[in-house]
Amino acid sequence: MDAQTVLKVMQGLPGTEEHEGWAGQPAFKVRKKGFAYMSEDESRLMLKALREEQQALVAESPEVYSPSWEGGRFAWLEIDLAAADADEVQELITEAWRLTAPKFLVAQLES
Repeated sequence: MDAQTVLKVMQGLPGTEEHEGWAGQPAFKVRKKGFAYMSEDESRLMLKALREEQQALVAESPEVYSPSWEGGRFAWLEIDLAAADADEVQELITEAWRLTAPKFLVAQLES
C-alpha cells in the first residue's frame, strides 16, 4: 500500500481531518482525536489499536508490524506500508477510526 491509497481511505471516513503532527508528519484525527499518523517519508503508518490486536499482528508478521506506544486499553501499531497487505491495512485504518469516532459518525459509515 502506498501513501496515496492511505489518503483515499482516510478521506472516505466521516469526520476525518488531516493535520500536521508533532514532528511535521501527516496526522489524521476525528473530532480532534488522533487515530493515525504517517511518517514524514510516508513509508510507515502508526495506527490506534486494541492491545490484543497489536500483540497478535506483531507476533504474526513482525516484518510488517511493530509495537509502538501503549496506554490504557489501547496500543499503537506501526506498519511498514511497502510490506503490508493493502486490504488488511484498510481494515486496520477503519478499525482505528472506529475506536476514536463518536457513535453518530460510526453509524454514518455503516449506513
